[in-house]
Amino acid sequence: MFRTCSGFSSGALLRSVILTRLLHCRRSLSSQISEIMKLYTDRGNPFLLSILAAKNLAGVPLTVQYISHEDGSKLNCPGDRKLPVLEAEHGVLLYSPNSICRYLLDLKSNLEETPDPNREAIVDQWVEWESRSLQPVLFRHLVSSIGLGRQKSSHVDDLMNLLTHADQALSAYKFFSGDQLGLADVILWGSLHPLFIADSSFSDPQINNIRKWYGQLMSQDVFHKSASEVTGDKGASAFKDSLLAMSGTQVPPSSKPQEGTKSKQSVKGSQPPQQEKGNGISQDEVGQVRVASSEEIAEAVKNWNQGSKNRPKRRRLMDPILPIEGEKNILITSALPYVNNVPHLGNIIGCVLSADVFARYCRLRQHNTLYICGTDEYGTATETKALEEGLTPQQICDKYFKIHKEVYEWFQIKFDFFGRTTTQQQTEIAQDIFWRLHKQDHLVEDTLEQLQCVDCKRFLADRFVEGTCPFCNFEDARGDQCDSCGKLINAIELKKPRCKVCGGTPKVRSSKHLFLNLAKLEPSLKSWVDKSSSEGTWTSNARHITRGWVQEGLRPRCITRDLKWGTPVPLEGYTDKVFYVWFDAPIGYLSITANYTKEWEKWWKNPQQVTLHQFMAKDNVPFHTVVFPCTLIGADDNYSLLNSISATEYLNYEDDKFSKSRGLGVFGNDAADTGIPADIWRFYLLYVRPENQDSAFSWTDFVSRNNTELLNNFGNFINRALMFVQNFFGGAIPSIDLTDEDKNFLALINKELKTYIDDLEKMRLREGLRGVLNISKLGNQYFQSNQPWVLVKGSESDRSRAGTVISIAANLSWQLSVLIHPYMPGVSEEIQRQLQVSDDGNVVLDNFIPYLQPGHKIGTPKPLFQKIDASAADQFRAKYGGNKQKQQTAGDKAANTPNGNAADMDVATLQAEITKQGDKVRKLKTEKAEKEKVDAEVAILLALKKNLAVAEGKDPNEQEGSSKGKKKGKKK
Repeated sequence: MFRTCSGFSSGALLRSVILTRLLHCRRSLSSQISEIMKLYTDRGNPFLLSILAAKNLAGVPLTVQYISHEDGSKLNCPGDRKLPVLEAEHGVLLYSPNSICRYLLDLKSNLEETPDPNREAIVDQWVEWESRSLQPVLFRHLVSSIGLGRQKSSHVDDLMNLLTHADQALSAYKFFSGDQLGLADVILWGSLHPLFIADSSFSDPQINNIRKWYGQLMSQDVFHKSASEVTGDKGASAFKDSLLAMSGTQVPPSSKPQEGTKSKQSVKGSQPPQQEKGNGISQDEVGQVRVASSEEIAEAVKNWNQGSKNRPKRRRLMDPILPIEGEKNILITSALPYVNNVPHLGNIIGCVLSADVFARYCRLRQHNTLYICGTDEYGTATETKALEEGLTPQQICDKYFKIHKEVYEWFQIKFDFFGRTTTQQQTEIAQDIFWRLHKQDHLVEDTLEQLQCVDCKRFLADRFVEGTCPFCNFEDARGDQCDSCGKLINAIELKKPRCKVCGGTPKVRSSKHLFLNLAKLEPSLKSWVDKSSSEGTWTSNARHITRGWVQEGLRPRCITRDLKWGTPVPLEGYTDKVFYVWFDAPIGYLSITANYTKEWEKWWKNPQQVTLHQFMAKDNVPFHTVVFPCTLIGADDNYSLLNSISATEYLNYEDDKFSKSRGLGVFGNDAADTGIPADIWRFYLLYVRPENQDSAFSWTDFVSRNNTELLNNFGNFINRALMFVQNFFGGAIPSIDLTDEDKNFLALINKELKTYIDDLEKMRLREGLRGVLNISKLGNQYFQSNQPWVLVKGSESDRSRAGTVISIAANLSWQLSVLIHPYMPGVSEEIQRQLQVSDDGNVVLDNFIPYLQPGHKIGTPKPLFQKIDASAADQFRAKYGGNKQKQQTAGDKAANTPNGNAADMDVATLQAEITKQGDKVRKLKTEKAEKEKVDAEVAILLALKKNLAVAEGKDPNEQEGSSKGKKKGKKK
């Protein structure tokens, strides 16, 4: 929160000047204001949002006159900004949007009231912050994203930093203006509204306070009405023209042919071109004409001409894939998913899908690439799940391994090998590494205090203990973490601990264990971290997390557990123990590769020739950059250590977290049930991939991105190009005669292509996808500006020109089919099927070349995507919205029991109904009925208890809170 200022801020001083000038006529203003108050603005001006909100809040009449920015220059506006301008009484002109808002709101206020200096100072500082800090960054982002359709990650990062600061202030106050809605809220709402409706990147939980504040304002008629007045039904696109005009980015005068013209001479008029019917692209979307440098154009033409003669063919790797001396050998792993659950969308994008995109890209670049993954099957989590389902650990592993494999296959994730850790190779390699650490004196013995169940005669691992949280007193905290307050716990810290197996009370006992001496290995680790993080690609969160661990100083870490299900410890005196999962699981990368090929050491003991890239969520980072590297460094057998690491932040579901126990969110096996193709899911997950900060899956945004980015942009361009070849050139690619405009276009595509390659090389997968969409947008602009549907009806030279345009567009369609392959392999195949080309050309080159030669016959074009109705978002949101809605429905049912309205029953009747309903719930639980059915009946029981509390004159919320406190917390 900003500190309170003493004295005037510049905002307060400005207000003082304005009020001094206007105060003398304020009392009589209300009867005259409709005649003298006028606002000059262009349509879609984003600054109009806050002004109209202030006007509507103040309830003052105001005439809005829409003019152009050129006409606005006649109003003698200072600086570059021309509009909006408020003409107040006596011809006074106000040019600053913030000053206009302040003035309008002051019209409503009682000037005889004594202002609160502290509150005014806070308001002034937020107004200045908006003007000086937020607006410059925000304006650049809106011009880029809404005006030009190009979102830059640097803008997003800068805005998130600013908004995070503002979000912290709202944790102490309801509004930016303090306890009451005021000027600061009006101004900041107007600034942020275009951002929030245009960009899903800002649905981040990191700014949850701002999102709640924004939602509260939008629920008020004043703000909703003001937004509608400015945007109409156009959404964020309503701001485009105004943003471009204010930024000085002008769409140049048209030089396109008009329908019905006969020659190139006659198509150079100044009138705007007519829109191609049914193409879904308006003239506004043609955008700014970009010009490449002469050097870039010459290079593009050179490579275009050479590429038509020397088109490389896709390299086909032989199985098993092994490193080849002198080549770029890429080894890719994604974090091994736990086998005890069904993966949700956040799990999928956090590891396996991201790694799949990178692996597919590396293959397109002709690198010798191996992608390895599998299920992590040992440890407490598996034993716990086995107890829950009444199966053996091995049966659990077999069951969920099959589920994981099927989910990933549906998502078209192409592993070179997908294995599991419950293998003989895992035991052999893990024990070999253990013995090497032992011989190198990197292991130490120590004792741990643990909980032991006397009845079960076993030490209890963290997940086998429950009890009362020592921090928040939640009754069902686990032995490693409390699901209520989220804090980490040592099992022996639990109050009233109980064995999860038998319910008995465990006792604290000592147990001897083995520790990896990280402190001894710390100097070697630091040296490796410095080298790897500087020479390879590490995401910023991976660097930060690793640096934090090292700076705190490394300590010995326990690598054994008192469990049965795991890789056995081979050392005498410890043979009743197994290796701890975070010592054992990363070794799974090696053992799974060993199951793929007997020559696995050529990948894992060959750092001179192999480059290792690893993908995971941020919570897995320290085990891959500290613990596992220390293990391999200490084992001292020339292991391949990671060169690059891509760690995502978290993907949330709508405004909550994925939770299988609550039925909240889309899980891997749910996606197929929606009927939406896998490629659409892949696209959206990668579009919102949480690369720099947490992001959220939103059904509304999901539907919107399908209908805009895929249907109207990418799919529209390819369908237009191929349909034109089919309808006007008999399905054969026309010949090409490049003009200067075409050569410039080739150079622009090459610039985007180089950016795409750079993003993918550095594992910026989300940015790479947006680069593909930028290329298709360029294609739409090129198509629209040349209007081949007019040219093809003109003279012979016009028809020839149309052929060139269409041939380039068709070749760009092929190029897009290759670039989209890592993201949407099914769509890539469909485009190439329509083009009638094989995947032999699936190579990402540094330059755009003409793969389709004149005369090549294409197949039958058809749309790549289908529109998803907006109502589907609400349907899917309800379907995957968890048990809350189902329980609410069941709770409502309790109000109409067979005996009448429950709220009207007397105490005795309610008690009887509660007993009856309680018996019903217990019977269902005993019969192990479906969870949803049990939850529905529990909801009825809770509703009855709430009515009983009311009938007895008690607070019904106490009963509700007590019931919530007794629910078991389950880790998702």
